[in-house]
Amino acid sequence: MKIKFTILGCGSSLGIPRIDGYFGNCDPKNLKNYRTRCSALIEVENINFLIDSSPDIKTQLIKSKIKNIDKIFYTHMHADQTHGINELRAFYLINKKKINVYANKLTKKYLNDNFNYYFKKTYDYPPILKLNSLKKTHKFKIKKKIFKIESFPVKHGKIYSTLYKINNKCAYASDVSEIYKKDYKKLKHLNYLVIDCLKYKFHPSHFNLDDALKLHNDIKPKKTILTNLGNDIDYLEVLKFLPKNVIPAYDGMSFLI
Repeated sequence: MKIKFTILGCGSSLGIPRIDGYFGNCDPKNLKNYRTRCSALIEVENINFLIDSSPDIKTQLIKSKIKNIDKIFYTHMHADQTHGINELRAFYLINKKKINVYANKLTKKYLNDNFNYYFKKTYDYPPILKLNSLKKTHKFKIKKKIFKIESFPVKHGKIYSTLYKINNKCAYASDVSEIYKKDYKKLKHLNYLVIDCLKYKFHPSHFNLDDALKLHNDIKPKKTILTNLGNDIDYLEVLKFLPKNVIPAYDGMSFLI
């Protein structure tokens, strides 16, 4: 089973550059410092699983030449992960069927409260999404093989976000301040760990570089990729501080799981 993972966007909540053109410490001459808000895509044969619909999702999918979305998994309720949801209507128009959405309890409530017109019929517009509760494990049969997505609650400041483990080989957590030690054993033997790394300094709602490197050393994936990068982390500058099997993400980065 061929599984391709793409980091559609790897930037923090305001993106790089910010709307006012501010790059912070990031060199604007390096295209890998241009970062849109966090979303990811898993392509399994001809099925596309989207993780989060960032405000930049339209640009991200066009850039990656993605023509369809089959299922959507949300990590959490924050605007930089959800507010591109309005762009998804095109896929309903293409397929004439609702797209299954999976989210934890708090995120489900947020989506229902703020985007209920996508889940219930309003005026002449049909619902385009079907909201499902997030389970610990979701299994999908694709070409007679089982594809699995597991979910783990992780702390993200004052709320819970979701870490996704994909087919036992890749873990993705774009927004996290703490992963529970009891879950470490479930994150062993990964080929890839894609993990939050907002800043060099402490942040109450996100991993910083030290946190990400400590997790890398504790669970020992074959490769760790740093995402949700803030504007004080320049692509080439941070490489100087990283072991060879830890790298910063860039928009459009993809790999086979």
